[in-house]
Amino acid sequence: MGTTLAVIGIVLLALVCAIALLYARRGVLTRGGAIVMAVRLTSSVPGRGWAPGFGRFEAGRLQWFRMFSYAPRPKVSLVRDDTVVESRRRPEGPETQVFPPSVQVLVCKTPAGLVEVAMTESALTGFLSWLEAAPPRGGLSV
Repeated sequence: MGTTLAVIGIVLLALVCAIALLYARRGVLTRGGAIVMAVRLTSSVPGRGWAPGFGRFEAGRLQWFRMFSYAPRPKVSLVRDDTVVESRRRPEGPETQVFPPSVQVLVCKTPAGLVEVAMTESALTGFLSWLEAAPPRGGLSV
């Protein structure tokens, strides 16, 4: 009986530590501010393949981290100078069960291919402002 309780206690302690580590990671990564957004990681099934996460703007990049992951590095990184919004739409089909009506889905063209992101209207405003705030290409030649 005592061994069983010890095992249960160890399992519960490990579970609490795992959850605490997720929250600590999120707190460290979002310390300077972040936006909640989802990225479509696979398009093999129409309307599916979305993963929740958060984006962090840093040095001309939008770094996206999965919400429920222990990885310290971003899963997706969008470079401001190389990212172009191809289209914008409301969630469709099965996506309407996952996202609230205030979410917009963007298809972004990057050198690595198309990336679909979903974010709320307020996050979208910040994202589009960030994209448009890129410095002009080509400087003055002396």
